[in-house]
Amino acid sequence: MAQAGEGRRNGRVTIREVADDAGVSVAAVSKVLRDAYGVSDALRAKVRASMDRLGYRPLASARGMRGQTYTLGLVLPDLRNPFFADIMTGVNNALERTQYQVMMGISASTAKLETGVVDSMIDRQMDGIILIGSTESRESLNTIAEKKPLVTIGHHDPSAEAFDTVNNNDQQGALLAVRHLVAAGYSKIAMLSLQGEPSSILAEREQGYRHGMVEAGLGGAINIASATQVMRDVQFAAKRLLQGPRRPDAIFCWTDFIALEVISVATELGLRVPEDVGIVGYDNTMFCDFAQNSLTSIDQSGELLGLQAARLVIERINGRTAVEHFVVPPRLVARRSTSR
Repeated sequence: MAQAGEGRRNGRVTIREVADDAGVSVAAVSKVLRDAYGVSDALRAKVRASMDRLGYRPLASARGMRGQTYTLGLVLPDLRNPFFADIMTGVNNALERTQYQVMMGISASTAKLETGVVDSMIDRQMDGIILIGSTESRESLNTIAEKKPLVTIGHHDPSAEAFDTVNNNDQQGALLAVRHLVAAGYSKIAMLSLQGEPSSILAEREQGYRHGMVEAGLGGAINIASATQVMRDVQFAAKRLLQGPRRPDAIFCWTDFIALEVISVATELGLRVPEDVGIVGYDNTMFCDFAQNSLTSIDQSGELLGLQAARLVIERINGRTAVEHFVVPPRLVARRSTSR
């Protein structure tokens, strides 16, 4: 057996050391690393045990030269929205029993930054890419998909053929929110949306809001305001709504992250939630359930979205070419913020 450290480069454990420790050939270790067809569970377990014991880590650049780096790129719009943590949990759960690792990048919800992050991931030979809330055109996404397997989360394009999509039915979710508020006795229902580059998620939610208002005979009361995700802008937009001439008695917010700030603004203005103003969020993140928030929200199953996106991108890496568009049905979780 080779002496510990013999033949190492840069202090890294080598594949030969793993083979010696496991009592198998270098070729057998290589097959396990490649998830090659025909590798038995017993061999895989023996090699993995040696890898763990020795602290072996495959060199990504070397793997890339052989065709795969076993890394996936995940591009997030930002780190502030807790919903993205739910998606990350789903992705990590899906990859738990695989060799894949996730590398993250932040797009700040701008196409220019997103393109730069994606190009860097491609340059680093990542095997596939998952984009969350992309604002890029189909043409741009097709270009990415020509280079790397691509799955988008929160990007509605059911006719796309070069890449897969994973979505909540956002239009239906917004419709559920308006129907719930109408049933609770609210009639002056506003929507607080996101200001910025065009987004299919927002377009779908705004359309669902309008549909719900017209359905309830409240088409004349449609009131859509918007703000960036900067807290100062959100506070200003919420105050403008709640202190304006068309003060709503309920606000449907495009995400929980914003809805929680609207609750704070309403409280600061001396308004009672839900008596004076009902508030509904979107995502049903863990903070909705906190007693001080008790926020009614649309659940879009963030973990499931992440789980399915990881499944689809790995299937693409493994050769699947048929497109798949996965849609999760939303459900409304009612809490105190709308319980008049």
